[in-house]
Amino acid sequence: MQTNPFPEVQALFFDVFSTVVDWRNGVAREAERILKPLGYSLDWLVFADAWRALYQPGMEEVRSGQRPFVKVDVINQRALDQIRPRFGLEKLDEVTLAELNLAWSRLDAWPDVGPGFARLRARLRLCPCSNGSIAIMAELGRRNDLRWHTVLGSEIAQDYKPKPRVYLASAEALNLKPSQYMMVAAHSLDLIAAAAQGLRTGHVGRPGEAGPGTGETEPMGRFDVVAKDFLDFAAKMGT
Repeated sequence: MQTNPFPEVQALFFDVFSTVVDWRNGVAREAERILKPLGYSLDWLVFADAWRALYQPGMEEVRSGQRPFVKVDVINQRALDQIRPRFGLEKLDEVTLAELNLAWSRLDAWPDVGPGFARLRARLRLCPCSNGSIAIMAELGRRNDLRWHTVLGSEIAQDYKPKPRVYLASAEALNLKPSQYMMVAAHSLDLIAAAAQGLRTGHVGRPGEAGPGTGETEPMGRFDVVAKDFLDFAAKMGT
Protein backbone atom coordinates (compact mmCIF):
# COMPACT_ATOMS: atom_id res chain seq x y z
CA MET A 1 0.00 0.00 0.00
CA GLN A 2 1.44 3.35 -1.02
CA THR A 3 1.81 6.11 1.55
CA ASN A 4 -0.93 8.73 1.56
CA PRO A 5 0.88 12.09 1.57
CA PHE A 6 -2.29 14.10 2.23
CA PRO A 7 -4.46 12.18 4.74
CA GLU A 8 -6.64 15.25 5.37
CA VAL A 9 -7.68 15.52 1.70
CA GLN A 10 -11.01 13.77 1.12
CA ALA A 11 -12.02 15.09 -2.30
CA LEU A 12 -10.51 16.37 -5.50
CA PHE A 13 -11.88 19.33 -7.43
CA PHE A 14 -11.06 19.24 -11.14
CA ASP A 15 -10.79 21.90 -13.74
CA VAL A 16 -12.25 20.12 -16.77
CA PHE A 17 -11.71 21.89 -20.10
CA SER A 18 -8.07 21.19 -21.09
CA THR A 19 -7.21 19.49 -17.80
CA VAL A 20 -9.56 16.51 -18.19
CA VAL A 21 -10.97 16.81 -21.73
CA ASP A 22 -9.56 17.87 -25.08
CA TRP A 23 -11.85 20.75 -26.04
CA ARG A 24 -10.00 21.87 -29.18
CA ASN A 25 -10.02 18.66 -31.17
CA GLY A 26 -13.46 17.78 -29.85
CA VAL A 27 -15.11 21.02 -30.92
CA ALA A 28 -13.36 20.90 -34.31
CA ARG A 29 -14.52 17.30 -34.85
CA GLU A 30 -18.12 18.06 -33.91
CA ALA A 31 -18.24 21.20 -36.06
CA GLU A 32 -17.03 19.22 -39.05
CA ARG A 33 -19.52 16.41 -38.36
CA ILE A 34 -22.44 18.83 -38.25
CA LEU A 35 -21.48 21.42 -40.85
CA LYS A 36 -19.64 19.48 -43.56
CA PRO A 37 -22.76 17.54 -44.69
CA LEU A 38 -24.47 20.94 -45.08
CA GLY A 39 -21.81 22.01 -47.59
CA TYR A 40 -19.55 24.05 -45.34
CA SER A 41 -15.79 23.78 -45.59
CA LEU A 42 -13.89 25.52 -42.80
CA ASP A 43 -10.58 25.25 -41.05
CA TRP A 44 -12.21 23.38 -38.19
CA LEU A 45 -9.43 23.99 -35.67
CA VAL A 46 -9.41 27.72 -36.43
CA PHE A 47 -13.16 27.71 -35.88
CA ALA A 48 -12.74 25.97 -32.51
CA ASP A 49 -10.05 28.45 -31.49
CA ALA A 50 -12.19 31.45 -32.47
CA TRP A 51 -15.13 30.13 -30.49
CA ARG A 52 -13.02 29.39 -27.42
CA ALA A 53 -11.40 32.85 -27.61
CA LEU A 54 -14.71 34.41 -26.52
CA TYR A 55 -15.12 32.08 -23.52
CA GLN A 56 -13.19 34.15 -20.99
CA PRO A 57 -14.57 37.52 -22.17
CA GLY A 58 -18.10 36.15 -21.82
CA MET A 59 -17.46 34.99 -18.27
CA GLU A 60 -15.71 38.24 -17.40
CA GLU A 61 -18.94 40.11 -18.10
CA VAL A 62 -20.48 38.06 -15.28
CA ARG A 63 -17.47 38.26 -12.96
CA SER A 64 -17.34 42.04 -13.33
CA GLY A 65 -21.06 42.51 -12.72
CA GLN A 66 -21.81 43.79 -16.23
CA ARG A 67 -24.26 40.93 -16.77
CA PRO A 68 -26.19 38.67 -14.39
CA PHE A 69 -25.06 35.07 -14.07
CA VAL A 70 -26.01 32.74 -16.91
CA LYS A 71 -24.85 29.19 -17.53
CA VAL A 72 -21.84 28.74 -19.75
CA ASP A 73 -24.12 27.13 -22.34
CA VAL A 74 -25.61 30.61 -22.89
CA ILE A 75 -22.17 32.22 -23.02
CA ASN A 76 -21.10 29.68 -25.63
CA GLN A 77 -24.24 30.35 -27.68
CA ARG A 78 -23.63 34.10 -27.59
CA ALA A 79 -20.03 33.53 -28.66
CA LEU A 80 -21.16 31.32 -31.53
CA ASP A 81 -23.50 34.06 -32.71
CA GLN A 82 -20.61 36.53 -32.65
CA ILE A 83 -18.28 34.42 -34.81
CA ARG A 84 -20.84 33.18 -37.32
CA PRO A 85 -20.28 36.02 -39.83
CA ARG A 86 -16.51 35.41 -39.82
CA PHE A 87 -17.07 31.82 -40.99
CA GLY A 88 -20.03 32.41 -43.31
CA LEU A 89 -22.50 30.69 -41.00
CA GLU A 90 -25.19 33.39 -40.90
CA LYS A 91 -27.80 31.15 -42.54
CA LEU A 92 -27.66 28.30 -40.03
CA ASP A 93 -31.07 27.54 -38.57
CA GLU A 94 -31.82 27.38 -34.86
CA VAL A 95 -31.85 23.58 -34.75
CA THR A 96 -28.37 23.38 -36.27
CA LEU A 97 -27.05 26.11 -33.98
CA ALA A 98 -28.38 24.29 -30.93
CA GLU A 99 -26.79 21.05 -32.11
CA LEU A 100 -23.49 22.84 -32.71
CA ASN A 101 -23.53 24.29 -29.21
CA LEU A 102 -23.74 20.75 -27.83
CA ALA A 103 -20.20 20.18 -29.14
CA TRP A 104 -18.95 21.26 -25.70
CA SER A 105 -20.77 18.26 -24.18
CA ARG A 106 -19.19 15.79 -26.62
CA LEU A 107 -15.51 16.12 -25.84
CA ASP A 108 -13.15 13.23 -25.24
CA ALA A 109 -11.02 12.82 -22.14
CA TRP A 110 -7.26 12.67 -22.52
CA PRO A 111 -5.97 9.04 -22.59
CA ASP A 112 -4.45 9.19 -19.08
CA VAL A 113 -7.70 10.30 -17.42
CA GLY A 114 -9.51 6.96 -17.33
CA PRO A 115 -6.78 4.89 -15.66
CA GLY A 116 -5.77 7.79 -13.43
CA PHE A 117 -9.32 8.42 -12.21
CA ALA A 118 -9.84 4.68 -11.58
CA ARG A 119 -6.99 4.77 -9.09
CA LEU A 120 -7.98 8.06 -7.49
CA ARG A 121 -11.66 7.21 -6.94
CA ALA A 122 -10.74 4.23 -4.81
CA ARG A 123 -10.02 6.62 -1.96
CA LEU A 124 -11.15 10.12 -2.94
CA ARG A 125 -14.32 11.84 -4.10
CA LEU A 126 -13.92 13.19 -7.62
CA CYS A 127 -15.86 16.37 -8.39
CA PRO A 128 -15.60 18.85 -11.25
CA CYS A 129 -15.20 22.41 -10.04
CA SER A 130 -15.63 23.84 -13.48
CA ASN A 131 -16.96 26.92 -15.18
CA GLY A 132 -18.88 24.51 -17.37
CA SER A 133 -22.54 23.90 -16.63
CA ILE A 134 -23.96 20.99 -14.67
CA ALA A 135 -25.51 19.70 -17.91
CA ILE A 136 -22.16 19.74 -19.71
CA MET A 137 -20.33 18.10 -16.81
CA ALA A 138 -22.96 15.37 -16.54
CA GLU A 139 -22.75 14.59 -20.25
CA LEU A 140 -18.94 14.63 -20.29
CA GLY A 141 -19.04 12.27 -17.32
CA ARG A 142 -21.39 9.89 -19.13
CA ARG A 143 -19.44 10.02 -22.37
CA ASN A 144 -16.07 9.36 -20.75
CA ASP A 145 -17.14 7.19 -17.78
CA LEU A 146 -15.78 9.78 -15.35
CA ARG A 147 -18.26 8.80 -12.62
CA TRP A 148 -18.24 12.13 -10.79
CA HIS A 149 -19.35 11.84 -7.19
CA THR A 150 -21.13 15.18 -7.58
CA VAL A 151 -20.91 18.22 -9.87
CA LEU A 152 -19.76 21.52 -8.38
CA GLY A 153 -18.55 24.83 -9.74
CA SER A 154 -20.09 27.87 -11.37
CA GLU A 155 -23.79 27.05 -11.03
CA ILE A 156 -23.38 26.27 -7.33
CA ALA A 157 -21.69 29.64 -6.78
CA GLN A 158 -23.55 31.64 -9.45
CA ASP A 159 -20.19 33.04 -10.52
CA TYR A 160 -17.09 32.00 -12.43
CA LYS A 161 -13.58 31.00 -11.44
CA PRO A 162 -11.23 32.39 -10.35
CA LYS A 163 -13.68 34.27 -8.10
CA PRO A 164 -13.25 33.03 -4.51
CA ARG A 165 -16.92 32.15 -4.11
CA VAL A 166 -16.66 29.34 -6.66
CA TYR A 167 -14.09 27.42 -4.62
CA LEU A 168 -15.72 28.15 -1.26
CA ALA A 169 -19.29 27.34 -2.31
CA SER A 170 -18.09 24.06 -3.79
CA ALA A 171 -16.35 23.15 -0.54
CA GLU A 172 -19.41 24.07 1.51
CA ALA A 173 -21.61 21.83 -0.64
CA LEU A 174 -19.97 18.69 0.76
CA ASN A 175 -19.64 19.98 4.34
CA LEU A 176 -15.86 19.86 4.22
CA LYS A 177 -13.27 22.49 5.02
CA PRO A 178 -11.32 23.99 2.10
CA SER A 179 -8.17 22.27 3.38
CA GLN A 180 -9.89 18.90 2.91
CA TYR A 181 -10.02 19.46 -0.85
CA MET A 182 -7.39 19.59 -3.53
CA MET A 183 -7.95 21.66 -6.67
CA VAL A 184 -6.44 19.90 -9.68
CA ALA A 185 -5.81 21.83 -12.88
CA ALA A 186 -3.47 22.35 -15.81
CA HIS A 187 -3.68 26.11 -15.27
CA SER A 188 -1.60 27.78 -12.58
CA LEU A 189 -3.88 30.80 -12.18
CA ASP A 190 -6.76 28.50 -11.24
CA LEU A 191 -4.59 26.82 -8.62
CA ILE A 192 -3.24 30.07 -7.22
CA ALA A 193 -6.81 31.32 -6.75
CA ALA A 194 -7.80 28.04 -5.05
CA ALA A 195 -4.78 28.12 -2.75
CA ALA A 196 -5.72 31.63 -1.65
CA GLN A 197 -8.97 30.15 -0.28
CA GLY A 198 -7.17 27.42 1.65
CA LEU A 199 -7.42 24.51 -0.80
CA ARG A 200 -4.57 22.14 -1.52
CA THR A 201 -3.36 22.24 -5.12
CA GLY A 202 -2.29 19.77 -7.78
CA HIS A 203 -0.87 20.71 -11.19
CA VAL A 204 -1.25 18.24 -14.05
CA GLY A 205 0.61 19.37 -17.15
CA ARG A 206 -1.14 19.69 -20.51
CA PRO A 207 1.46 21.13 -22.91
CA GLY A 208 -0.09 21.62 -26.33
CA GLU A 209 -3.62 21.64 -24.87
CA ALA A 210 -4.80 24.19 -27.44
CA GLY A 211 -2.35 23.42 -30.23
CA PRO A 212 1.42 23.57 -30.66
CA GLY A 213 3.18 25.95 -28.29
CA THR A 214 0.21 26.27 -25.91
CA GLY A 215 -0.30 25.05 -22.38
CA GLU A 216 2.04 25.06 -19.42
CA THR A 217 5.13 22.92 -19.74
CA GLU A 218 5.96 23.85 -16.15
CA PRO A 219 3.69 25.21 -13.39
CA MET A 220 3.87 28.93 -12.76
CA GLY A 221 3.98 28.66 -9.00
CA ARG A 222 4.58 26.24 -6.14
CA PHE A 223 1.85 23.64 -5.65
CA ASP A 224 1.41 20.63 -3.37
CA VAL A 225 1.62 18.13 -6.23
CA VAL A 226 3.12 18.58 -9.70
CA ALA A 227 2.52 15.74 -12.16
CA LYS A 228 3.05 15.10 -15.85
CA ASP A 229 -0.32 13.34 -16.27
CA PHE A 230 -3.06 11.69 -14.19
CA LEU A 231 -1.21 8.40 -13.76
CA ASP A 232 1.73 10.31 -12.33
CA PHE A 233 -0.68 12.36 -10.22
CA ALA A 234 -2.39 9.24 -8.84
CA ALA A 235 0.97 7.78 -7.88
CA LYS A 236 1.99 10.98 -6.11
CA MET A 237 -1.34 10.93 -4.23
CA GLY A 238 -0.52 7.45 -2.97
CA THR A 239 -3.23 5.67 -4.94
